[in-house]
Amino acid sequence: MATIDLNSDLGEAFGRYSLGRDSEIIPLVSSVNVACGYHAGDPDVMAQTVELAEKAGVGIGAHPGFPDLQGFGRRKMDMKPAEVQHMVTYQVGALQAFTKSKKLHHVKPHGALYNAAAKDHDLAVAICKGIAQVDGDLPIYGLANSELISAAKEVGIPFAQEAFGDRNYNADGTLVSRGLPDAVIKDPKQVAKRVALMINNQEIIALDGTKIPLKPDSICVHGDNQAALDIVKELRNGLSEAGIEIKTF
Repeated sequence: MATIDLNSDLGEAFGRYSLGRDSEIIPLVSSVNVACGYHAGDPDVMAQTVELAEKAGVGIGAHPGFPDLQGFGRRKMDMKPAEVQHMVTYQVGALQAFTKSKKLHHVKPHGALYNAAAKDHDLAVAICKGIAQVDGDLPIYGLANSELISAAKEVGIPFAQEAFGDRNYNADGTLVSRGLPDAVIKDPKQVAKRVALMINNQEIIALDGTKIPLKPDSICVHGDNQAALDIVKELRNGLSEAGIEIKTF
């Protein structure tokens, strides 16, 4: 039976402002990426999200991003590689401290940091070095076939090739910009169908029809997508019907 890790970006509330349906989504996925206070989240939210994930027995990952609360970490910032490395180390170490075992399952960069590093090798290396400074055995979740994967091999940390069920792709394998109308897919049945084909055919169809080869280890559903809970439920049903088991990476 084919297996796939199903992850979701969560812990993105802040203070009195709630975002997402974390308590309902966490039991339905196999790993979670928890915001570390820079693009979203705060110490209380981090603690609460880790506790929910530990009770559910899912893999807990740090989700470090640019220090941009107002822009939700989706605006690229001009930072030197050393600054990015230290920023990642700081956030990963902070989340790790909230876990009972003082050990994380993985790290996945967030938003603009993730997308920029998918193309920028030096930035990707800085992120991987930041992770290795905390724990050299911590896998990075990176966009399949991107510079994040190349950098992980270069730095010597484990990696998971990630694909997105609720995002459209460009012909070069990058994600369609959120500023464009077709960036996010909100129809749960469409997402489930795309993911099953992605896993079975080891390819994704870009917006222009280009077939992009990839072999995903993990599939992401964004927690701030308003249809996230419905998408995760439909995904579980669709993958089960396709004979694909959801299992932590």
